[in-house]
Amino acid sequence: MNAKLSALALAISAVVPAANAATTNTVTASPNQPETMVVQGADSSFTPGGEELVPAYLDGQIAHGGRLGMLGEQKAMDVPFNVIGYTSQLVQDQQAKTIADVVKNDAGVQAVQGYGNFAETYRIRGFKLDGDDMTMGGLSGVVPRQVVDTQMLERVEVFKGANALVNGAASSGVGGMINLEPKRAEDIPTTRIGVDYTGDSQVGGSLDVGRRFGDDNQWGARVNVLHREGETRIENDKRRTTLASLGLDYRGDRFRSSFDFGYQKKTFHGGEMGVGFAAISEVPDVPSNTKSTGQKWGYSNIENEFGMVKAEYDLTDSWTTYAGLGAQHAHEEGIYATPKLTNINGDATVGRLDTNRIIDSFSGMGGIRGNFDTGVVSHKVNIGYSAQVRSDATAWRMSNSKTNPTTNIYNNNGVTMPNYASTGGNYHDPLTTARNRTQGWLFSDTLGFFDDSLLFTAAARNQKVVIRNYSNSTGLETTTSSFTESRWMPTFGLVYKPWETLSLYANHTEALQPASNAPKEAKNFGQSIGIAHSKQDEVGVKIDYQRVGGSLSLFQITKPSGVLDSDQYYRMDGEQRNRGVELNVFGEPVLGLRLNGSTLWIDPEMTKTKGGLNDGNDAIGVSRFYAVLGAEYDIKPVDGLTATARVNHTGSQYADSANTKKLDSYTTLDLGMRYRMHLNQEQNDLVWRVGITNVTNEKYWSGVDDLGVYLYQGEPRTLKMSVSYDF
Repeated sequence: MNAKLSALALAISAVVPAANAATTNTVTASPNQPETMVVQGADSSFTPGGEELVPAYLDGQIAHGGRLGMLGEQKAMDVPFNVIGYTSQLVQDQQAKTIADVVKNDAGVQAVQGYGNFAETYRIRGFKLDGDDMTMGGLSGVVPRQVVDTQMLERVEVFKGANALVNGAASSGVGGMINLEPKRAEDIPTTRIGVDYTGDSQVGGSLDVGRRFGDDNQWGARVNVLHREGETRIENDKRRTTLASLGLDYRGDRFRSSFDFGYQKKTFHGGEMGVGFAAISEVPDVPSNTKSTGQKWGYSNIENEFGMVKAEYDLTDSWTTYAGLGAQHAHEEGIYATPKLTNINGDATVGRLDTNRIIDSFSGMGGIRGNFDTGVVSHKVNIGYSAQVRSDATAWRMSNSKTNPTTNIYNNNGVTMPNYASTGGNYHDPLTTARNRTQGWLFSDTLGFFDDSLLFTAAARNQKVVIRNYSNSTGLETTTSSFTESRWMPTFGLVYKPWETLSLYANHTEALQPASNAPKEAKNFGQSIGIAHSKQDEVGVKIDYQRVGGSLSLFQITKPSGVLDSDQYYRMDGEQRNRGVELNVFGEPVLGLRLNGSTLWIDPEMTKTKGGLNDGNDAIGVSRFYAVLGAEYDIKPVDGLTATARVNHTGSQYADSANTKKLDSYTTLDLGMRYRMHLNQEQNDLVWRVGITNVTNEKYWSGVDDLGVYLYQGEPRTLKMSVSYDF
């Protein structure tokens, strides 16, 4: 594979002419770029509100800002919201392969495994964000399903808080949103070949080529290719990833456009999908972290085609119109086998659930933004419309729980796959089981006073959510689980900047979104349970001293929540209120020493439960304290050598609504080194990276799903190595 990738790179490099080099705000290191560089966001060429990315901070790993949906890219210091971006340079330096690897840098975001499958989901400020609901370039319904590889991404941006105003078409994410920005061709030509190894036997190869064309570099093309496969450190857990993406763009004087298309296929075989523990009264001991609790015959194949096209045109120097369209087709097929404990000694039954699921989604947005003055007051106005339509066709087959084979999670030698005993729909040609539509108008005006040192944002979104569920056997609509709701949702924000280095801010914002679907343990499995209206209030302070930046925020978010009732129906009968304090600090306080730290203190209170039985208890799966501290140090006696470290701490968390089951707290340590060599008279870079995650081989339960049904185990100590060559 190495030889093939090298040959392909050389061929492309020979055919594609190199573009003229020019100054750029990108964060990817050019061949002659030093390890630490100042590209701080004070760059006067950055224009907020559009497609141009917020300039990276200092060494290029973090951007103090990001995309606010339809409001475009914005510096964090100028908006009444909490937003931060992680760049492709951080992805490379940390050898981060999926979004979960990236958000480990932020205490406000926790990666959680999917509900009895291999999906990556996230909790932001204690509320779940489905991986499918992340946005790409501000558009919903584009991101590949369940697990997204980082090879094609320039930025992973995290928006904290209820975000229906800016991301109205997204389906979840009350606590926040993750936005992914694809790579674009840079002014400096890019040709990068990479090879990586992850224990136990995963080997991958990648190619990244970018060029700009035209007299003014107005045309750009970026191609990324990746293939990786092998066994993880967990026995019998085999994974394969194939990805290809193409990004084209044009930047003229008044017109700018882009087109992105990608293909991703992920295959999982024999891995862990969680351990069911609802039938026992306490949390069991953690089994070996290198022995799988899953079955060799369990698997999941997830194939995606996705793309988007975007454009913006400057009508005048002050007014710009913009539009975007995106789509994704996903096909998931798998056999899921999760052990369900019958006693504290680890005895468990092994069920079988076959799933054939086809999802198609389409989204779009468009609008006009501009600025003008009325006397001494400045105005930044945005009027837009966004919508997403999603259809879901699902069929399943399931074994009989009374005759399922048995195993023991502490001595799992594998069992014979049971036959399926019941079905839902035509497994080989599933009918449409759900259609959702989310749409709405956005109106916003940011008023600036006293030379824009005081900014007041008044905005509103008219949001409409339509949910239709259908029988998977007849295709007829299930009227008892179909919903429609629309309402105006206001947003108010205030930013006061007494100095350029300090911003005080406050906001009130709301969200109207489809609630989660019922889990497979419920009699209404797969059906949406309604429409959730959530609210957030937040105040905080941000700093940016060019060498050190950060934020401190206090927030409260309330959201209706799903409850699995005693009759085994999943209903939206509860409410969760999260109050918290969040602190982020990043930068380079001493030359050669870079820090990125964050903490989150949170009170995840259930304020409404069935019959008030569990009112006042902590929500399932949300710790009261999270902390992350990452550091890098350039070892100056050896030019190009950098040592890295990161500590992640998660406090204890309850695993049931009654708060009688509790997961212990845990702390993990990651260490690494990288060495950058300048070759060919310093025209090319060869970078070696080696890292060990979970150095102490901590054995722990990493989390639990929102219903307290499945426990998820943390990953064992793992070696990662990679080599990349830029030429």
